Amino acid sequence: MNAAPSQSRPTPGTESKMLLSYLTAQRDHVLGILEGLDEEALRRPVLPSGWTCLGLVRHLALDVERFWFRAVVAGEQTVIDEVAKASSDAWQVGPDVPAKTVFDLYRQEIGLANAIITATPLDTPPAWWPEFFGDWRAQDLRHLILHVMTETACHAGHLDAARELIDGRRWLVLDE
Repeated sequence: MNAAPSQSRPTPGTESKMLLSYLTAQRDHVLGILEGLDEEALRRPVLPSGWTCLGLVRHLALDVERFWFRAVVAGEQTVIDEVAKASSDAWQVGPDVPAKTVFDLYRQEIGLANAIITATPLDTPPAWWPEFFGDWRAQDLRHLILHVMTETACHAGHLDAARELIDGRRWLVLDE
């Protein structure tokens, strides 16, 4: 009697590292496409909707990294309380806030999110779930990492377009 061939499945640690590496690549894309832009360019809206590159980075820090990993995955009460009283102003960066402060906030939230990701099994369900999502619910950390990866990649694409409109620079251009 022949045994069925075994299915090769990544170990939880290996899968978590792989997901984190892909998420890190998208985060690096966000930061990399903005390298070299000055304060004025980072604050200039280039699309009719009026968002700025700096506002998008702040959104990624607060509404993506902090929200999904610290509030939803880890259930940090102080962050949940912030979500409950926050208005939708994460995209707004005051003129008195230096760009470095926004980039530092994003990097800090990435570090905190990474600590949560590496300490939490992928099949862990959310510790907290906001009612405003209605019937939609992420199943576990694995799904939330994929969600954040997708959202970050989408915004990296937005930043690609904005950067090209600002000064013509393109990300990952292959020789023609």
